[in-house]
Amino acid sequence: MELSVCKTLEYPKIVALLAGKAGSIMAKELAQALMPTAERIEVDRRLQETGEARDVLIAAASVPLGGIRDIRAALKRAEIGAMLEPHELLAIGSTLYAARRIKNFFAEYSKPLPILEGTVADITILRNLENIIENTITEQGQIRDDASVELSRLRREIRTAQSRVKEKIESILHSGEYQKYFQDVLVTVRGDRYVIPIKQEYRHQFPGIVHDQSASGSTVFIEPMAVVQLNNDMKQAMAAEKNEIERILTQVSGQVAAMVEPLRTNCSALAQLDFAFAKARLSLDMDAEKPIVNQKGHVRLIGAKHPLIPKDVVVPIDVHIGKDFTTLLITGPNTGGKTVSLKTVGLFALMIQSGLFIPAKATSEMPLFHNIFADIGDEQSIEQSLSTFSGHMTNLVRILRHVTANDLVLIDEIGSGTDPGEGAALAMAILEYLHNLGARTIATTHYSELKTFAYARQGVENASVEFDIETLRPTYRLLIGVPGSSNAFNISRRLGLSQPIINRAKELLDEDHAEFEKVLAALDDKQREYAKRSAEIQVLEREVTVLREQLTREKEQLETKKRDIVAKAQEQAGILIRQARRDAESVITELKAQFSVNSERDRQTAISGVRKKLQQGMANLYTEDGEEAANEDIPQAGQLEVGMTVFVTTLKQKGIVLAVGRDEISVQLGIMKVNVPLIHCRIMEEPVKAAKVTARREINIAKVQQISREIDIRGTTVAEAEELLNKYIDDAILAGLSDVRIIHGKGTGALRKGIRTYLVEHPHIKDVRFGDMNEGGDGVTVAQLV
Repeated sequence: MELSVCKTLEYPKIVALLAGKAGSIMAKELAQALMPTAERIEVDRRLQETGEARDVLIAAASVPLGGIRDIRAALKRAEIGAMLEPHELLAIGSTLYAARRIKNFFAEYSKPLPILEGTVADITILRNLENIIENTITEQGQIRDDASVELSRLRREIRTAQSRVKEKIESILHSGEYQKYFQDVLVTVRGDRYVIPIKQEYRHQFPGIVHDQSASGSTVFIEPMAVVQLNNDMKQAMAAEKNEIERILTQVSGQVAAMVEPLRTNCSALAQLDFAFAKARLSLDMDAEKPIVNQKGHVRLIGAKHPLIPKDVVVPIDVHIGKDFTTLLITGPNTGGKTVSLKTVGLFALMIQSGLFIPAKATSEMPLFHNIFADIGDEQSIEQSLSTFSGHMTNLVRILRHVTANDLVLIDEIGSGTDPGEGAALAMAILEYLHNLGARTIATTHYSELKTFAYARQGVENASVEFDIETLRPTYRLLIGVPGSSNAFNISRRLGLSQPIINRAKELLDEDHAEFEKVLAALDDKQREYAKRSAEIQVLEREVTVLREQLTREKEQLETKKRDIVAKAQEQAGILIRQARRDAESVITELKAQFSVNSERDRQTAISGVRKKLQQGMANLYTEDGEEAANEDIPQAGQLEVGMTVFVTTLKQKGIVLAVGRDEISVQLGIMKVNVPLIHCRIMEEPVKAAKVTARREINIAKVQQISREIDIRGTTVAEAEELLNKYIDDAILAGLSDVRIIHGKGTGALRKGIRTYLVEHPHIKDVRFGDMNEGGDGVTVAQLV
């Protein structure tokens, strides 16, 4: 891409925004050096890198990219054997710490990140070197006292010497003999030696070595003779300390020199990661999305917003070119947004081919262009003696000389700056050449002839920037398919031009041109009407969608309620069936006791009859208990008497009337007494009370002699065995047996399992166990009767 085109489309401003998102100097350099490429593999890699970094920023609370320093110069110095300064070692240690943190961060990240993980894989954790630097340099860039045993000893010795010097000087300062000699009662340092300020006139009376004097000459700084030797000792210790520090720094610098290559690789990887996350942060700030990169040459931008226009004023536009047409001609008034539309398309192409997301819908598409050419702005040059037209034409000649079918050409105000007729003819010839070549071309113009040209040429399409006639202001929306009017008269009126002059201008206007402008105005009105109706249709579609979703939810709720009701009904039916079975077995027990004095034949006949009645009654258990017997008519107060049985419809219960009121009665429901309105009561038919029979269980001696204590059911199915056992257990109970043995054999175990399940659930079986070894073991089940 040509640098002049990048500058024209304001790409350097995007690069500056990107560099501002980077945290390290090295990443900023990568951002500033970023240039578009036409290599598809590289573009895909760049976009994927940005997408992965964006996903990490969204998913993670923070990414540990702090602490990355530019240590390239320090590494060069270490490589040639130079001694590194403490601040350089501190920067290397900080970078090593940052590398370790970012490596651990990605090791714990769960989602796959192919591009970023490849970069992170280049990072080497140098924990040993990091520890050496950390144990040598403080966070303030000073050498630690414990960096070596010798340095620790020397610094203790220096502190001791300093303490002795201070004590000696303090004694001199407080001595009455020298008080009149002192200019100030204080201690200062000259050349790393402690001195006392003495008045000039007493310099010879105070024993010591003169090291300095004040600017006025009234004060001399004298080192007392009493501390000369102490200062000498301290200076000697300081010199030794300096030598030891140099030895330590040289040693650590050698450790760094041994790791120069992995350190350089770490720097490169960290800079690339920082750069990737800078691209991600920029995309989030711009509300940008990853576009679709196609190979068909189709440009399709939806909701595109120029990234350099403030978000609160930018108007999104929709642009498409390359599918049904390859040349787009934009017309409309000045300041209406034509140039912004050109720059938006060109800048988005540069951003995508640089690996940056664009502020448009994610469904937007853009091809890769080998080159982007732009002729935008005033090319007038006084130095080169070029007029506006000459400047534009020089640029267009250069473009036409190099353009190919895989390029994007952007031309602002094509053919302007010269005679309108000749300029329009030249513009049509240039657009025709670019169209025949196959290049994607977007041009702006005010020439009416070009609007007609676009209508007459296949593959060339008109477009316009919308202008609101009522407010006389542009809306900055791009309308493809409809040419626009320049609206010169309307704009002039808004700017204050008098109406008589405007009317005269209309009279002087060519009749054909005026008619054409009327047609354009009519088309513009139709376009606005269509847009209004389209907006209404979209609102209706959204309402239909909401209603459809609401109906779907209601249907699902009804289905859920239906399933719940059916499940509840099945559960209640199960409860009723189980209760009916218990009642049936109770009736059978009573019948057995009542018929114990009769013959065996009569007993079996009575039992079979009762069973049939119970089975027939169980089929009607799904109806509410008592509803069939209840009178459907609402009773009156005069029809009810104390002691009558009524059915309470709201509680689904039968009760005894305790008291009768005007509108309600008091009813005994089990252990509860409740007041019930008459409308919720139904009179129950009084059941015929059966004579009370005292049940008596007697052992039938004859039956005991006939019934065996064991039954052999081997060779039967579970259903057949249950039928045999049902009659056998009844006979055994009537015979007064306390336990029985069921011989079922071992086999596959299916018959044994089924029989045990049946016996466990039987109401007249008290206990079930397998037989003992002498009783048949697992092949026999012993049941104890109630």
